[in-house]
This record gives sequence, C-alpha cells and structure tokens, in this order.
Amino acid sequence: MHFEEIAYEVDDRILTITLDRPEKLNAMTARMGEELVAAFDAADADDTVRAIILTGRGRGFCAGADLSDGPGAFDHGDIPIGEQRDEGGLVTLRMFDCMKPIIAVVNGPAVGFGAAVTLAADIRMASDQARFGFVHARRGIVMEAASSWFLPRIVGIAQASEWVFSGRVFSADEALAGGLIRSIHPHVELLSAARAIAREIADNTSAVSIALSRQMMWKLLGADHPMEAHKLDSRGVDALGRLSDSKEGVASFLDRRLPQFTLRPSEDMPDFYPWWTPRRYE
Repeated sequence: MHFEEIAYEVDDRILTITLDRPEKLNAMTARMGEELVAAFDAADADDTVRAIILTGRGRGFCAGADLSDGPGAFDHGDIPIGEQRDEGGLVTLRMFDCMKPIIAVVNGPAVGFGAAVTLAADIRMASDQARFGFVHARRGIVMEAASSWFLPRIVGIAQASEWVFSGRVFSADEALAGGLIRSIHPHVELLSAARAIAREIADNTSAVSIALSRQMMWKLLGADHPMEAHKLDSRGVDALGRLSDSKEGVASFLDRRLPQFTLRPSEDMPDFYPWWTPRRYE
C-alpha cells in the first residue's frame, strides 16, 4: 500500500510509523486508519522488524478525528445503526493482534483517537510538551477505538472514569501520576529514549519469544484464573524449549555473548498459535 498520511521507515530492525499530517496536528481520517492497519500488517509480515515506534510528525501526536466536515463529522445517517465500524477500533484491534512490541512516543497533544490509539501500545512515553485528553463526552459521543476496554485495565476504573467523564485535557505529569505513561522526557530526547528501548529488544531477545509473550499477556487479561496462564505457559515453554532459539539463548548466556536468534514469527510460531478464537464483528 502506498502511504499518504503516515510514514513507514525501518532502520536497523526498528520500524517507526509516523502520523504524517502535521498541518492538521495529525488528525485522524479514514485514509489514515486504513494506512495504519496496513502498516501493522506489513510489520508482522517483515521478520526484520523487531520493534515498532508509533509517533507523530511536527508539534502534535494526534489531535483526534478530523472534524473539518463540521457538525456532521460523526453523523453516518445513511448507514443503519450497528453497521458502521469505528475506524479507530479497527486500528487498535489490529495493534492488539500485532506480533511485534509497540512503543507509543507521544511527542505533543494526543486527544480523542490520539489518546485512545496509544492504549493498544505496550509502552507509552511522552514529551514534556505532551497533553492527553479523552474528550469524547465533550464532543457528544462515547469512547472510541476500544478505549473503554483498554483504559480501565491500564489505569484502573476510578482514574479512567475521572478522565473520561470530565473530558478534560491533562498534562504529561498527570498522565505519569495516573499510570498512563511510563516516563516523561525533554522533547528533543524523546525519540532517542524510545529507540534505546527498542534497540534493547532488537539486540537481546528472540522474535518468536516476544511475539508469543506479547499475545499471552494481552489475551490473558480477561482470564478468570491464573490456571489459564499456567496452562499456556506450560505449552509455550515446552514448545519453544524444543526449538533453536532456546538453545541459543542458553548458549549465549553461558558464553557471555549476545545471542544470535534465527527463528521468524512469520514461519516459526508453535503449532498451538493462535490459541484464541479470532473475533469477528457481528
């Protein structure tokens, strides 16, 4: 797919996906949503990609939905209620199933979809210039991009409720105190700090181990007993323990050297993957 509203750049096994409408503070459009889904598809298909950074061009991360159509921006009156898919949700659901770790690098204001899309990342880091806002109630709509599932799991129901019910925009300091982000960085140092984390992943870990572990954590969030994790852990350790990466991981530890892992998520996942039933929208 030819990208017009995002940039897709792979450098030394780190993919940077950049929301690229700086003149509009990277406001979300249907085209941007389609491109983001395609970008995560491409990332999963490319075994050279070991970690993904999601950020924005210019002074903003993402200002939310593009409201240039005016008061009817959210009105899909020509489509029966229940048949219109939330475009932001299509993006976060694709991120949810991604096999690569995702770092959201919030370089400026992130409101509406801009705040919601970060929730499907594994790690969130912010510039000291960043601002966040789950502003949907102030626009007369409800939470989008599956954020009603993600946000309470990340920050707890009480903090999520305050931010959503008020719809106010809040600082990076408040986001850090509330558990939404990992860390705050001087603006000029933010991307390099994120790349340092991505570099540590790329240089030291098995891609198949990361792909399996990422899905284990996300998919087990709804499990009703740790026995479900134990059963899945047991299958995973047994299956991966028979493969070359586990042998290389032990050998490199004993030899005190960096590992040279060779397994590829596109081809070498264990037979039980995926163990969950893919969800369809009804």
